[in-house]
Amino acid sequence: MSPTTIVVDAVLFDMDGTLIDSTPGLHKAWATFCADYNLGDPLEVVHETHGRRLYDTLKQYCRIDDEAKLQAEIDRFEEEVINGGPVVLPGVAALLSQLSSETTLGWTIVTSATANYAPRALQRCGIPLPPAGIVTSNDVSHGKPHPAPYLAGAAKCGVDAARCLVVEDAISGMRSGRAAAAQVLAVCTSTPRETIVKSDANPDYIVSNLAKVSVQWINGKVHVTIDEDE
Repeated sequence: MSPTTIVVDAVLFDMDGTLIDSTPGLHKAWATFCADYNLGDPLEVVHETHGRRLYDTLKQYCRIDDEAKLQAEIDRFEEEVINGGPVVLPGVAALLSQLSSETTLGWTIVTSATANYAPRALQRCGIPLPPAGIVTSNDVSHGKPHPAPYLAGAAKCGVDAARCLVVEDAISGMRSGRAAAAQVLAVCTSTPRETIVKSDANPDYIVSNLAKVSVQWINGKVHVTIDEDE
């Protein structure tokens, strides 16, 4: 299959599972919370909650209604994930270096993580914050798969979401991007290709990781070349 090049106004990246991998810390945190709240198998909970806001998942699974306690538990959970040591995923450093070659607000990060956790995780992985800033779970009233996060991401870049490419690893995030009318690129860094294909996420493109993607700025537009796997 020959590489495909598309032209967009901005690229909107998910963070965890797309740019960085926090799997060890995430599993450790859910193991702790599953034990504390009698939630059963941590791996099952990890799978069921993937890509969603921690605010929503802890509220649902741990049945926490008190806002102060919920925030404290979010902080405790995220501290465990950070201590687990997130790492940058393949191809990310080169791709973001290409995007950062211009100061145009042509990219941002749209994450289900909090404003407390996201910058710390990115810094730990050596990933620069985009000039436009980032969108976290604190910035939207509805998390993925609702379109609100990616609509907010497009607004950060001052563009229409329909002229953006959303890059996601989670089914819920792909649904969010589609609902926002963006094109969607799926990376198989956490969700198997077969699962993505069989889902209702319907991404426009699927790659194994971001080493399969490159970008070039031409006349203020982002030309994205995608080398889809066979």
